Amino acid sequence: MSFMTTIVNPIIPGFNPDPSIIRVGDAWYLATSTFEWFPGVCLYKSYDLKHWRLISCPLNRKSQLDMRGNPDSGGIYAPCLSYDAGTFYLVYTDVKNVTGRFWDTNNYIVTTDNIEGEWSEPTYLNSRGIDPSLFHHSDGTKWLVSMEMSYMDGGEAGFPKWNGIIIQQYDEQQKTLIGECRKIYAGTSLGITEGPHIYELNGWYYLLVAEGGTFYNHGVTLARSKQLFGPYETDPIGQMMTSRYDCRQPLQRVGHADLFENGLGEWFIVHLCGRPLPSKGRSPMGRETAIQQVYWTDDGWLRLINNKITPDVNVRTRLEERPWPEQPARDDFDSPEIPLHYQSLRIPLSEAMCTLKERHGWLRLRGYESLSSRHYQSLLARRQTDFTFTAQTCVDFSPRSFQQMAGLVCYYDTTNYIYLNISCNEQGERTVNLMINDLNKFSLPTGEGIQIPSEGLVYLRVCVKDDAANFYYSLDEEKWFPVGGHIEYSKLSDEYFKERGIERFTGAFVGMCCQDFTGEHICADFDYFDYSATVSDHEHSAPLTPGSFSA
Repeated sequence: MSFMTTIVNPIIPGFNPDPSIIRVGDAWYLATSTFEWFPGVCLYKSYDLKHWRLISCPLNRKSQLDMRGNPDSGGIYAPCLSYDAGTFYLVYTDVKNVTGRFWDTNNYIVTTDNIEGEWSEPTYLNSRGIDPSLFHHSDGTKWLVSMEMSYMDGGEAGFPKWNGIIIQQYDEQQKTLIGECRKIYAGTSLGITEGPHIYELNGWYYLLVAEGGTFYNHGVTLARSKQLFGPYETDPIGQMMTSRYDCRQPLQRVGHADLFENGLGEWFIVHLCGRPLPSKGRSPMGRETAIQQVYWTDDGWLRLINNKITPDVNVRTRLEERPWPEQPARDDFDSPEIPLHYQSLRIPLSEAMCTLKERHGWLRLRGYESLSSRHYQSLLARRQTDFTFTAQTCVDFSPRSFQQMAGLVCYYDTTNYIYLNISCNEQGERTVNLMINDLNKFSLPTGEGIQIPSEGLVYLRVCVKDDAANFYYSLDEEKWFPVGGHIEYSKLSDEYFKERGIERFTGAFVGMCCQDFTGEHICADFDYFDYSATVSDHEHSAPLTPGSFSA
């Protein structure tokens, strides 16, 4: 029987860039970048390329990944997932510094024989550049491929130069790189050549790269050679996929792709993309993961099935649909484990900072450092995955000082967040407050705060519709009071930074947090967290809602 399934892009919405995909058995596994969010790397599973489930985060131990002090938009870049002879491999970069001309980019490899289980401790490889991938040659050798950074001849102001693609052999027995490191591809005149993957097909070595930078000039370029070390011939059409020439495309910023065949003779690439809001051209959900069907031309080049260079929202496959069970919108914290779709910043939260054990059915966070800290934040958040959504929580919190606060936060990074919190004023009266950090310019729309009773549960809610965010509180979950008025939500985006000449690469999260600057580590208890998507006017006019992703 022949099936025809329509896949709606993006297949993995919300901040999920740099996809790398493999097929093992009847399942596909896809890894995405997590940057400063812990645990590192999101790993998704699908049986039909349409419905995806988050199954694990491989770098889930502090011994594997310690990002204390890492910069905003540092951390885990472009993981590459591969499989050979019963072993799964994951290579990735942990970016420790992006200050000025010098970037510190440490590359590692971890392995496992059970992709849904625990992964090994990391083995250090090099620090030559970002976006490593592991190429498994048909002759049994393995090769690390990445971009190379040059610090002597700089690129843009404040940036090293993206110096082309390099390759070096990996010795699996010694767990080290051996032999000469060679430069095999300089890239095209578009520049910023990165995200390399090598494929061995029909007597050719194909090199798939991203170029043009990860904003609106981004795209996918293919090159090929009869020899592994080149020279590589660039596709005569240049970028085989980009949205740079058409701002009307609903999928923008397309690039950083990975190629595969689905077992039915259909070829696809997975790639990152962004969905900008029509009003301001900003993408609060950051760079997401999409899929396109491709085919090989008679002369051996890769083309989109639509015979254009712009991506499609709707993609078709002959695979039969195999959806996952629906996930509830509300997390009641009744199970012994925190749901996978919540992440912390830079480090795992210790039992002292975060626990489900001390009050059954409640998540307890103990206050540590501020939302602007790069070290110890008591924060758990999940990705924004919809243009329009409502997030809500119930907090039991009795601060004794204005230096203690807890609540609901819409978070981009340490310099950019909107925080609806419970605290108290200098008279010791409990208050609800709205704090906005706009690139380290702080404002308090609620002034000294809205006084509330000294005891009792407080319900907090944010309603986001495209570029507008409105915050509310309630004392009984029935009557809701507005806090702070309309907030320009799209500032939680890469583009907002880019407008000011600052490079950032993540996306908006929403979640729960607690701070205590007294050092007493007072606790806040959260009864539930609810994230419910709704449909916006934007989505009605451009039907982008995936409707198939399960966190």
